[in-house]
Amino acid sequence: MPLMKSWVISANDAAHPFPLNNLPYGVFSIDAGEPRCGVAIGDMILDVTAAEAEGVIVLADEPLFDLPFWNPLMEEGPAVWAAFRNRVTALLADGAEEQNQVAPLLVAQNTAQMHMPFAVSEYTDFYAGRHHAQNVGTMFRGPENALPPNWLHIPIGYNGRASSVVVSGTDIRRPWGQLKSPDQELPAFLPSRRFDIELEMGAIVGTASDGPITVQEADDNIFGYVLLNDWSARDIQAWEYQPLGPFQAKATATSISPWIVTKAALEPFRCETPRRAFELLDYLKDCGPMLYDIDLSITMAPKNKEATVIGQTNYNQMYYSAGQQLAHHTTSGCAMNTGDLLGSGTISGPTKPERGSLLELSWGGKEPLTLDTGETRSFIEDGDTLTLSGAARGDGYTIGFGDCSGTLLPALDDPFKR
Repeated sequence: MPLMKSWVISANDAAHPFPLNNLPYGVFSIDAGEPRCGVAIGDMILDVTAAEAEGVIVLADEPLFDLPFWNPLMEEGPAVWAAFRNRVTALLADGAEEQNQVAPLLVAQNTAQMHMPFAVSEYTDFYAGRHHAQNVGTMFRGPENALPPNWLHIPIGYNGRASSVVVSGTDIRRPWGQLKSPDQELPAFLPSRRFDIELEMGAIVGTASDGPITVQEADDNIFGYVLLNDWSARDIQAWEYQPLGPFQAKATATSISPWIVTKAALEPFRCETPRRAFELLDYLKDCGPMLYDIDLSITMAPKNKEATVIGQTNYNQMYYSAGQQLAHHTTSGCAMNTGDLLGSGTISGPTKPERGSLLELSWGGKEPLTLDTGETRSFIEDGDTLTLSGAARGDGYTIGFGDCSGTLLPALDDPFKR
């Protein structure tokens, strides 16, 4: 599919992340006003809340955009998702009859404050990138026992905290926790000293389900995708993870990009999952191209200094797709809700520059990175800003997500002091 032309001129730049082919969904405010639903187009945002109020967009008897999140549209299902996308595309396409009516509903992105684009019902994080799992397992257990026995058969995950999910630009506070240094006999309660990121994609459940669903049904139920940073306290994790896995190490924060890129916008970029080491059980088998060709990168910027690209990879490196993760999640009879968020797991490639976490990039702190500023890093230091970026590149256009960034603030002097 080539670039679709818009009367919003900035959207026709091949390198711009928000062409008419994209139309991602977010929530914004202007001058501390009330948050509103909006669609990104070029350098502008179409105020969808205002468009509905003025009758430019009408999809249902009751308003779908009078609340500052996209869950009401998500609940309507794929037919309404398609109708909305078609309507917005028609309004913003080159030569649209309603251009004069729609133009006053556009606001400049550089004047907007972005907010959480949807209300997160529940959050599950997976461990579904083979290169990441191989790297981490090798560090902890050696190459022969790097992957757990079940890893090549099921997508492994854990239930996280929906309350920890924040929008890009939200500062992150270094957490305190119980950890045990290798040279100490007993644990201590201290600020984390090995704070890390994980480069992930987040899949958003649009259609609720109750009971097991197929991989195809799961894929159909996904509304869209965001970039996701699973902030991780590695020293707390190392002490707590046996036998039940991550807990407080992952509870500090999970950052997501401000724009939901719809599955429809990503359709031209579908690609196959990797060759399987073992044939998957029938309920998990691929039902077509299940991944997406999305270039991903990580930058690190010390306080008041330029950023350095420290990692670059692609979403096509995942072993399990979001559809397979969601289908597996439902096999116990677990109900899935509109607004559930599924983290893909860290996305790493086969070479060192393609690793998606500092744990891997510095090999557990043994091989510090040198930034363009000349400074070195094994893990995140106070004041560092970490930014994830992602883009799918088509024929003369780019599908972007908006950056997913956060700055690490120092730990509180006393976490219990009020």
